[in-house]
Amino acid sequence: MARTSRTIATKTVFLLSMLAAAGFALAQQTPSAAPPQLERIEPGSDTPVTITPKAGNKTKITQTKDGGRVKEVQVSAGGSNYTMKGVRPGSVAEMNAQNGSTLQPPQWKVLEFDLSKKKKTDPEAAGADNTVNAPPPVTVK
Repeated sequence: MARTSRTIATKTVFLLSMLAAAGFALAQQTPSAAPPQLERIEPGSDTPVTITPKAGNKTKITQTKDGGRVKEVQVSAGGSNYTMKGVRPGSVAEMNAQNGSTLQPPQWKVLEFDLSKKKKTDPEAAGADNTVNAPPPVTVK
């Protein structure tokens, strides 16, 4: 059977991929047989335990009420901003609310466009492209 360059290339790629997989397997570290050392705290001990919240986890909740009913809740938690609107009294959603919540599911703003805004033209930017106006067309008599 004659070996062509295609079969040689295929076998070379296969061999290199097998060697790479073996290299990845050897590069992994084996875990230690000993468990990590933990400190045991007795139930009546005087050692205080303090749990501090993360500094970047700032949550801001703004509620709008109308006559004691929650009209809208705006939540800003981390990088997520969403709004939950209240259900109107006597609506079908209020009658079907079996969990006791008078709020609709959260709504996120995905993209917001201002189509009424006019583009600002800067006189320096308009002349900065260094284009020359075309000459007027030549009239033939």
